[in-house]
This record gives sequence, structure tokens and C-alpha cells, in this order.
Amino acid sequence: MTQAFDIAVVGAGMVGAALATGLGRNGFRVALIDFADAPEFMPGSTPDIRVSALSAGSERYLQSLQAWDTVLAMRATPYRRLAVWDQSSHPLTRLLPKPLARVEFNADTLGASHLGHIVENSVTQVALWQAASTQQNITLMPGVAVTNLIQNHDHAQLDLDNGTAITATLVVGADGAQSRVRDLAGIGVTRSQYDQQAMVISVRYRGAVEDITWQGFLPSGPRAFLPLHTAGEEFPGESWGSLVWYDAPARLAQLKAMPIEQLMAEIQQEFPEPLPELTHIDTRASFPIARQHAKYYYQGRVVLAGDAAHTINPLAGQGVNLGFQDAQCLQQLLIVARNNGTDLADPALLSQYEHQRRPANRRMMLAMDAFYHLFSNRVPPLHLLRNLGLGAAQALPFARNRVARYAMGLD
Repeated sequence: MTQAFDIAVVGAGMVGAALATGLGRNGFRVALIDFADAPEFMPGSTPDIRVSALSAGSERYLQSLQAWDTVLAMRATPYRRLAVWDQSSHPLTRLLPKPLARVEFNADTLGASHLGHIVENSVTQVALWQAASTQQNITLMPGVAVTNLIQNHDHAQLDLDNGTAITATLVVGADGAQSRVRDLAGIGVTRSQYDQQAMVISVRYRGAVEDITWQGFLPSGPRAFLPLHTAGEEFPGESWGSLVWYDAPARLAQLKAMPIEQLMAEIQQEFPEPLPELTHIDTRASFPIARQHAKYYYQGRVVLAGDAAHTINPLAGQGVNLGFQDAQCLQQLLIVARNNGTDLADPALLSQYEHQRRPANRRMMLAMDAFYHLFSNRVPPLHLLRNLGLGAAQALPFARNRVARYAMGLD
């Protein structure tokens, strides 16, 4: 017998699990489908190499889903300061005072207790799966993949690789940048590949948990530091952190091939001076960087959210925050549609979702592109321009802080 649902969410990562939880809490019958098994959290385990900087706005959304307290009960590190500076050297640099090349945002000056939290992706996902599992009208389907999509005038059918099928009034594709649902719906994408790649490295460092996350920019790419939790009694006086090294693929391949001791020495030499003294490297992985945008956000009874709809340069860590904004927007529109007796896949409704989210996502894409091209070069005029820009941000705290409050979801 084919199970029938109001909404089928394909992809139970952070965005998909959040949307499913929000819809379930509001009375929708939801199927949450993912090809992976249910995530687990092991206290005392080393950090997940995938981490995100969750904004205050994302925290509020997770609170509304009753998932945030679960995140805090596992592992989450608040950061109160965020710093950005130009690390590259050029003769033009001598024309400007050194402090102009650095901007720091501080929670105190923004009237907030913190700017956000650094959280392992697996921790956020576990919390959301637990929240979803408390809702009787959410059916969790882990370890199952979608093989086919058939759209009819009043429902869509998803065929699954376990030999079963389900129907839903609306299908949400939240299954990542390589979305199977997007492909089955016939929705194309525009894609731009960056020359750089990013290597993420989980490390232990000597010292207490820091309250700052920073990025120093060089022509070859940024170097970023994100603080994590204490390393515990087993490693007294040490803490965990996540490093991101952007560079040419050949350079990152060279780094990945190095023995641990050599890589650690290379990091200490190549990263900006504020990097604490490293004591251990746990895991490392590299991945390509691309900007990708779906040509449209919906087709028939299929709508996209999160990375299935858009991916951006991870410079400012805004990807998952944008995805949560997609989920919140779509959730609210679907609640209104149900209350009005409107078809959940009504084109006017889904067009409204795209009209609200596409410009916001595109603005962030363009901003990250501009940032990337402004800093990742050795052109003297641009070198001077970016330093002047950082100097202006430092000299105009009111405008700087207004932008920061908006970007971090404080307003």
C-alpha cells in the first residue's frame, strides 16, 4: 500500500530536517527521506570536520523547533568577536596605517551577548532528527534513496530504492548541491567553479577555548580559524579548533600528502600570527568551491531549498544560514496556504517563495563573489582599494555595525 503525505522532504541534512520538523510541528503529515542512516552523537568523540557558523537568526529558528537546547547539550561554541584583515604585503600597503587593514566586529558594540555559535554539522543534524522524531505526524525514512519521480495533477509519486513508493501533495528537494530531486524535476542550474579549493583541518591547540573567529586574506586565498570546544580532561589546557586553508588545488594536494608533523609546521608558518600553538592534527579534507544557482526554485509539485537551490563561496559561512532562511520562508507560506485551503503546490504560492528567496540568495552570492575577487589577487589598485574599504569599515562603526547586525540575524 502506498503511503500518502502532505509533504515529502527529500534530504535530511540540516535544512531538510529543520523544514520537516517545522512543518510537522504545525500539523502537516511529512515524510523525511534520506539515503543515509540516522545520525548519531558520541560524547567525547573528536569533532566532525564539517562545522558551520550559525547566526543568531538561525539559533532563533532552531529554538522555535525545540532543537537548540539539544545542540547546546551536545557541543556548541559561542563566538563574541569576528575579525577580518588583509594579510598580503605590497608596497602600497606602506601608504596606509596598519590598523586600517583590519576590521573586528564585537558583540559588545552590537549590543548582543554573542555573534553566533560554531557548531559541528552532525550535532545540528542530530538535534533536528531528535526534534523530528518527537512529532507523530513525521515519518522518518533513513537509508532510503529516491529512484523516480512522477508528477500528477493532484499529487507527486516518489519511487524508493527499497521497492516502495509514497505520494505527496508537495515534494521538497533539500538533498544538497547534487540534488537527485532537482534532476528528476528537470530543473537546471548555472554553475561557476572557482580556481581555489578549500582544505578543512580539525586541530587541537594549546590554550582555552577562544571567543573569536577570524580570516586573514592572502592573494592565494584566505586562512580561517574557528574555535571549538575544550579538549577535556584527557588533554588538559588544550582546545579543539577548525582551520580552513583556501589555495590552488595543486598546493592543497601537496599539503594533504604531508606527514602530520610537517603539515603542522607548515600551518604554523603560513597562517596568520594570531593562530594558537597547535598540538595535534586530527583530520583533514579538501573540497572544490563553486557557486551554483537553480534556474528556478520550483517545477510542478517540486520545490527546492538549501544547497539544492543555491550554493555559495563559503568565505563567510553563510550557506546553512541561507538554507535555514529558505526553510523558514517556505514553512510560513505553506502554513498560510493550508489555512486558506490553497493547494500546497499552487504556482502562485511557490512563485512567492522564489520571489522572496532568490533575490536574497543572489545578493549574498554576489557579495561573496566580490569579496573573493577583491582579495584573491595581486593587482596593486585592488590591493589599495580593499585596504581602503577595510579602513572605511573601521572608521564608520555605525554603518559597519548595522550591516553586521543584519548579516548575523541580530535584527
